[in-house]
Amino acid sequence: MRVMRNVRNLAWPASQLGEAIGALVRKSGLAADSVELPNPSSFRSQPGRWIEAAVERLGLEAEEVGALYGEVGRMISTAGPALLRVPGAQSFLAVLGGKRGKVFLLTPDITVRRIPLEEVRSLLCREHEEPLRADVDELLLQAGVSRSRLPSARAAILRERLSHVWINNCWVLRLTPGAGFVKQLRQARLPRLLGALASSYAFQFGLGLLAWWVLGRGLLGGQLDRGWLIAWALLLVTAVPFRLLAVWAQGRFAIGAGSLLKKRLLFGALRLKPEEIRSEGVGQMLGRVIESNAVESLTLSGGFLGVVAVIELISGAIVLSLGAAGWLHVCLLAGWVALAVALGWLHFRRRRDWTESRLKMTNDLIERMVGHRTRLAQEAPERWHDGEDQAVEGYLSQSATMDRATMMQSVAARGWLFVALLGLGPAFVAATATPAALAVSLGGMLLAYRALAKLGASLSSLLSAAIAWQKVAPLLKAAARNEDAGSMMAEAGGESREAGAVVEAHDLTFRYRERGEPALRGCSLRIEVGDKLLLEGASGGGKSTFASLLTGLRAPESGLLLARGLDYQTLGASGWRRRVVSAPQFHENHVFTGTFAFNLLMGRNWPPSAEDFAEAEKVCRELGLGELVNRMPAGLLQMVGETGWQLSHGERSRLFLARALLQESELVILDESFAALDPETLRQCMSTALDRAKTLLVIAHP
Repeated sequence: MRVMRNVRNLAWPASQLGEAIGALVRKSGLAADSVELPNPSSFRSQPGRWIEAAVERLGLEAEEVGALYGEVGRMISTAGPALLRVPGAQSFLAVLGGKRGKVFLLTPDITVRRIPLEEVRSLLCREHEEPLRADVDELLLQAGVSRSRLPSARAAILRERLSHVWINNCWVLRLTPGAGFVKQLRQARLPRLLGALASSYAFQFGLGLLAWWVLGRGLLGGQLDRGWLIAWALLLVTAVPFRLLAVWAQGRFAIGAGSLLKKRLLFGALRLKPEEIRSEGVGQMLGRVIESNAVESLTLSGGFLGVVAVIELISGAIVLSLGAAGWLHVCLLAGWVALAVALGWLHFRRRRDWTESRLKMTNDLIERMVGHRTRLAQEAPERWHDGEDQAVEGYLSQSATMDRATMMQSVAARGWLFVALLGLGPAFVAATATPAALAVSLGGMLLAYRALAKLGASLSSLLSAAIAWQKVAPLLKAAARNEDAGSMMAEAGGESREAGAVVEAHDLTFRYRERGEPALRGCSLRIEVGDKLLLEGASGGGKSTFASLLTGLRAPESGLLLARGLDYQTLGASGWRRRVVSAPQFHENHVFTGTFAFNLLMGRNWPPSAEDFAEAEKVCRELGLGELVNRMPAGLLQMVGETGWQLSHGERSRLFLARALLQESELVILDESFAALDPETLRQCMSTALDRAKTLLVIAHP
């Protein structure tokens, strides 16, 4: 108990949580400058909302994580920087990290304290352990367990009894996937691995050169005896640990950098705006997926080869400077490297054109496959293959051009041997060089040849990666958008403003970029709390476009749009989505591969609680989906298949409706959500929507 009280004394009170977050991100290096956040006055809802909003304001993200009882220690040691809520108290531990059974805590007096991991783990698990401790101790006493073995036996029994218990109240602070990539690499401590990789390769090559110097010295001096051979063998053996270190560092760096890149690409894909996606076909999206996969493999493989090539070139230049031709060979090597780079640039231009042609053919093929049935029905058979021969001929022509550029690049390394031999000619003809100097020059030539071959392969991979990078640039740009900078901490902390309409729209104008005339002009609307509105209009009149503006999926060209008196930039994307949700038209809504429960609850906090499952089933039964739930073998956990093919049209419509209602937002917009329902089911669903939605806007045809 005294130990727990000591740990509690190191915690930050909830009234200083803003100061705790600021100090934690500054001390951990997530924020270089001094940051100040207002402290919460109270927590009307869960503190996680306030923490996430506060961290978003700093351009970071906070994720609530948890672990099973047996994994809590591991979670604490690997979570830092993180905030741990002390159970049963309005206070938090600021964790910087953990190492070797210790946890580093940042205390309210801005000092770092090193605390045993077990003390922090016991504090988090105490409320689950205390109800069982008396029974466990009584059991151990009856079993005659010795006092020395009592703690380990108690821990083993508690671990078995509580193995199913989930411990949370831990928020990990980190950079968002959209933050600067270099900054993410530094935060993941990957530059140190890259430094270790370069250093280990340098030491390895240095030991290799020294080993061959020892062997050559013994051979050319006629003194090759057992001692020289042992020295040579020892140098080679000494290089083995550096080789292992290089392989380890390369693997760790590849895994770390690859995961960061994949997160950034996925984050960017999720942030693409609807108009950016609609303007592209299936073939273009597939081509982007292919190129995004190439970015990681080509960049990492080319980068590692480049590091080795640079080290070998430097080593080769040093060896050549000590050889018979001296600095003449070094100058020739520098000129040949410049030629190799120029040939690499030529190869880059040819490969870029070839990639454009290849992706265009891929796009055309996929689009033809997608529209195959339509073409069979509507297009004349003699025109089915129009343009295919010309596309193939153009592709073959560009392939031949790229192959010639590739061949020239591969010949560059072999050409170096010819040029290097010419540079060695004057010293050889004049007979001014010793055999040792000639041997050093030959060794340097071969070392430079190997380095140039690797440099050519590295340039080819890196330039190909640059081409692929250009193709996935929209994803990277989308990832860098700061859409959540204005999230409101006041609302999460219990200070949300209740005044004002739920949504106000004043003179909104919207124009699709491919059209000259606006789709909407001068639209205004005010929706108060508790309103139940019906918006009718003919097809093509802009109803769905107006709904997309209200939900934040599209941005108006002009006009003012407010939610509770605050605009989209102030609330941020997540803040706006918490206030306004929509069940779009059927063709714009989706059933994802997964369980029925996942598709229902994907808009709520995840993972869902037992109460969430109960609420989801209740809503389903109110919408007339009770029979569907009863006949599914796994109930709400039944897999519904890709795009929900196991569900009927009406069942999917009610799934979309239930998903919107379960988010419990201030305004629910239903866009043609009842079109696939029979009159009786429609009345049932409408009654449920009217009862459950705080404020409702229904869009329908007259």
